Amino acid sequence: MEEIAYSSEELLRLNALYMKEKQKRIDLEKRLKKSRTQLKVCRDKLSLLRKRSAENRKALTITNEQLEKYASDLRTIVESLNKTNRDLQNAYQDTIHRLVLASEYKDNETGNHIHRMSRYCAKVAEKLNFSKEEVEHIRFATPMHDVGKIGIPDRIILKNGRLTRKEFEIVKKHTIIGAEILQNSKARILKLARDIALYHHEKWDGTGYPEGLKGEAIPVHARIVALCDIFDALTSKRPYKSSYPVDVSCEIIKKGKGTHFDPALTDIFLSSIDELVSIKNEIDLPSRAIAVAAYTWSERDLIDAVR
Repeated sequence: MEEIAYSSEELLRLNALYMKEKQKRIDLEKRLKKSRTQLKVCRDKLSLLRKRSAENRKALTITNEQLEKYASDLRTIVESLNKTNRDLQNAYQDTIHRLVLASEYKDNETGNHIHRMSRYCAKVAEKLNFSKEEVEHIRFATPMHDVGKIGIPDRIILKNGRLTRKEFEIVKKHTIIGAEILQNSKARILKLARDIALYHHEKWDGTGYPEGLKGEAIPVHARIVALCDIFDALTSKRPYKSSYPVDVSCEIIKKGKGTHFDPALTDIFLSSIDELVSIKNEIDLPSRAIAVAAYTWSERDLIDAVR
């Protein structure tokens, strides 16, 4: 396969696109602040008018007319505020989506992978009784877990067969690259995405990377993504493997309980497998649903799977 690399012009274009979306978000935040100020002014005026209407009956008619006008203005401001919030949220999500697509542009599975991972992790978060807001945060942050792969050569990412030790060391750097791309943001979702990108390859027993974190020292969101990412990788076609059946994939995950994965989280994940499979079948085309027929082990999975 011919190696494809980003030119400096393409990287500059992608960066310009990101900065443009960032500036759009800043502009929307300014409008939101201005709308809030206007809303406070209107509220203060309404309060003053109510006091005057109680003191001067003669001015009641005029006051009522003014109140109706201010109420209309208030509704307009609230509608504008709601639209601003929606625009800000849409711009934010669009920026995330574009960033992820840029990182995995050459992978035909990217679109479905993003959606599956987002919904898998949200479902597991629900099972852990995360708040509605926390579930939404992990749903938006999860797709950026592998954004650092933009810095890994295609010849390694798309390689058929087992990676060499040197190649694997290069692949491991995608966690650090991803964290560097997402760091120093004030946005809560991007802060969460940064931690997920950095730590989703850490293992429960401390043998993961890049920092060798162990147990609950690994952020829970990264532990969730680790499980869902492995499940999606196992049950999906990759350049180096065919998709594995759900029962085989679950057995591989069970073998990693307490070593690779958080044991309590693994139990919750496996108990939710029917719901996760439904999500996958809903997102994938019928012809690409989870394999239930014959399959072959990939060189990357064979050793671990037969242990």
